[in-house]
Amino acid sequence: MRHAHIHLIIGALLALGLFAVPAQAAPVICEKYGSTTVQNGRYVVINNVWGADTAQCIDVNQNGGFTITQAAHNKPTNGAPASYPAIYAGCHYANCSTGSGLPMQASSSSFGSLRSSVSMSYPSSGTWDAAYDIWFDPTPRTDGQNTGAEIMIWLNKQGSIQPVGSQVGTVNLAGGTWQVWFGNIGWNVISYVRTSPASSLDFTINTFYADAISRGYAQRSWYLTSVQAGFEPWVGGAGLAVNAFSFSSGGGGTDVTAPSTPGAPTASGTTSTSTTLTWGASTDSGGTGVAGYDIMRATGDTFARVGSSTTTSYTDTGLSPSTTYRYRIRARDGAGNVSPDSATVTVTTQAGGGGGGSCAVTATTQNTWNNGYVIQPVTVTNRGTSAMNGWTVTFTLPSGHTITGIWNATYTVSGGTVTVKGLAHNAALAAGAGTSFGYQATRPDGNTQVPSGYTCA
Repeated sequence: MRHAHIHLIIGALLALGLFAVPAQAAPVICEKYGSTTVQNGRYVVINNVWGADTAQCIDVNQNGGFTITQAAHNKPTNGAPASYPAIYAGCHYANCSTGSGLPMQASSSSFGSLRSSVSMSYPSSGTWDAAYDIWFDPTPRTDGQNTGAEIMIWLNKQGSIQPVGSQVGTVNLAGGTWQVWFGNIGWNVISYVRTSPASSLDFTINTFYADAISRGYAQRSWYLTSVQAGFEPWVGGAGLAVNAFSFSSGGGGTDVTAPSTPGAPTASGTTSTSTTLTWGASTDSGGTGVAGYDIMRATGDTFARVGSSTTTSYTDTGLSPSTTYRYRIRARDGAGNVSPDSATVTVTTQAGGGGGGSCAVTATTQNTWNNGYVIQPVTVTNRGTSAMNGWTVTFTLPSGHTITGIWNATYTVSGGTVTVKGLAHNAALAAGAGTSFGYQATRPDGNTQVPSGYTCA
């Protein structure tokens, strides 16, 4: 597992006044922790060989970049990288650029307009990643280790390396699709690994930070302290180059408000391999508008993004027959802010092969609280080509749960299995027709489970 940059030794050198920060024309830097400023102090460039004692030199471009001209690294790929040479705006262990406006609280009206861009070049050899490293702290810290969140944006990588922690999902942001990784090493590390390599990126900082907040890994009250772009080499690294870098407060708008929660999804047209979801539209008061919706699906406890839609409907295909799935929807606005997840709908696909009396069932979680919930509608549909004279829905009631009421149906409970049957007015269904029922249940206080495994016969 890769470890994030722990630069305590840098802070010590700075405190002792041993960290030279020349303001003259950009040099070639070979000192282990050497740095310089470019563009009259607007950015700082650091060599930052924090994880190895091997040689590394960078040729600094006064226009705003650098090239690794020498790198003799040969680190194991299951451990930490050798270094993080980078160009940055803001403060890093008391080494601050000028005019960045950082630290800045992420709740500030100006935060949504913060924007950065980078252009990079890559060699064909070596083992490395090309990544932004964006730091947040609960306080407006200018020195020492940040303890809030470290957001890493991997534009490219080469070799068998991976970020801290484990993958927790995928997301579409800033014109690309990214794997999302999470780990904690004394602070939260949220890494976005591009699924198709890129050599440039132009984005608002809030685009990725809003996604991290929506996942519970960061807080709007924290402070952005620095925006860094560079490389983590394990093996070699010569030839890696930042051709251009920028950080500014213009062009991104000031929208830091998440869209409203989408309406509860419902499912229809469920077959053995697909289902169609529809939901109520979200609204956005931040000014950038709702840009689309993420469809989240789970077969166990963990939801993962399986698709997106710019409308309020989505057909999920490639499903397995006789399998129960749960779905939630979340909205995303033009600035990358993400809404809370919608209520959950439970869908059980039909058995393979269909037939004259096949029956499908979908269940929607309408409301939940600490010790109870309401499930409605539970929709029963005759997907066959002939009439059904009756239907039976079964599902699993989690341990400790008790049904306190049901409407539009009758039920019995045996062990943890609930059996529901239609009433005189809705038991018979013509081909293609449907009906619905609902129920309320209690559960142990704080238990977040709801019933699953709905089947229909």
